[in-house]
Amino acid sequence: MTETYSTQILIDEAATTHAAGLLAKQLQPGQVIYLHGDLGAGKTTLVRGILHALGHVGKVKSPTYTIVEPYNLAIGSCYHFDLYRFQDPEEWEAAGFRDYFNSTSICMVEWPENAGALLPIADIEIRFDILPHGRVLHITSQQPLSLEGLCQ
Repeated sequence: MTETYSTQILIDEAATTHAAGLLAKQLQPGQVIYLHGDLGAGKTTLVRGILHALGHVGKVKSPTYTIVEPYNLAIGSCYHFDLYRFQDPEEWEAAGFRDYFNSTSICMVEWPENAGALLPIADIEIRFDILPHGRVLHITSQQPLSLEGLCQ
């Protein structure tokens, strides 16, 4: 059964980082997170906040050109994908990423629609809509999530 959560407004980058910290506390190995939104919507900022909340120290680069950035953390391996440059879903299959999606890793995927139906089903889907002053964050999950205090 899908659990759908109400829409939240993020007024700035600090609010996005705060939301990321709350989400990070609930992530577990084996999960797949899709991130949807236009360029500049906040997808990488949210992933950066999640990774820092999970213990990563240092820079979090956008994987726009590398396609995937790996992070070895106490919780397990985390992979941050950016499929923006994919022109055809078969590129995902040809890249050999299927093995990254397993019971010991967390995979966060920007632009998942560019891999079509080849990606594993998401446990959590996050969508950003850009407002003139901030972002709207929509979260849909296949499991219950505690989102109390999501926005500051």
